[in-house]
Amino acid sequence: MKISESNWFEIEKYLQRDDRCVLPLGSTEQHAYLSLSVDSILSERMARDAAEPLNIPVFPAVPYGVTPYFMGFPGTVSLSASTYEAVLRDVLDSLYTHGFRRVLIVNGHGGNSPVQSVCAQWTLDNAGAACRFHDWWRAPKTWAAVKAVDPVASHASWMENFPWTRLPDREMPQEQKPFVDFERLRESGPQEVRALIGDGNYGGEYQKSDAIMNELWDVAVAETRELLEGEWQ
Repeated sequence: MKISESNWFEIEKYLQRDDRCVLPLGSTEQHAYLSLSVDSILSERMARDAAEPLNIPVFPAVPYGVTPYFMGFPGTVSLSASTYEAVLRDVLDSLYTHGFRRVLIVNGHGGNSPVQSVCAQWTLDNAGAACRFHDWWRAPKTWAAVKAVDPVASHASWMENFPWTRLPDREMPQEQKPFVDFERLRESGPQEVRALIGDGNYGGEYQKSDAIMNELWDVAVAETRELLEGEWQ
């Protein structure tokens, strides 16, 4: 039940029988040869695929996140941490106002992860509320599946190269890129980050077969769906 394909009458009727919803969080940032919207595309599709059999509403992905380190790459948009926290809190408050009490946040961008504290505080501040924060790509079963395919996997490498994040008619390197120096990355500004990582891939092959990627996706969808079906506290 995508919110973008629903009207308010249908959501009001849904809330008479259930109080769960899914909120995807994304980002607009460089992903080497892949779409700048990779994180938003993946989080929203993950949320949709996980929630679809349960008929739980899925809101549009928040398309901007906290990504100051990629501001050396044109097309990247970064919010300050304080702005992002305020946006997320306002969204959660809106959901609560209308009767949603159990919210699964499907996050697609590591820079957004610190706002988990906002979710925890929102739960404390609102009677009967529960908010789960799910970094889908590094959840235990999904990350194990990634490592089983290839332990050399990172930002903008094969592990984010799905048929739905790939851009048509763009060629990409065929070799495996060595890992960048993560310690130097953490200490570098945007232009230094760009100089260090070049095309944007942190390390690893650029693409695996669609069969491999579809198997990985199925693991991630099942793991995400478990959070919707399980007990909420």
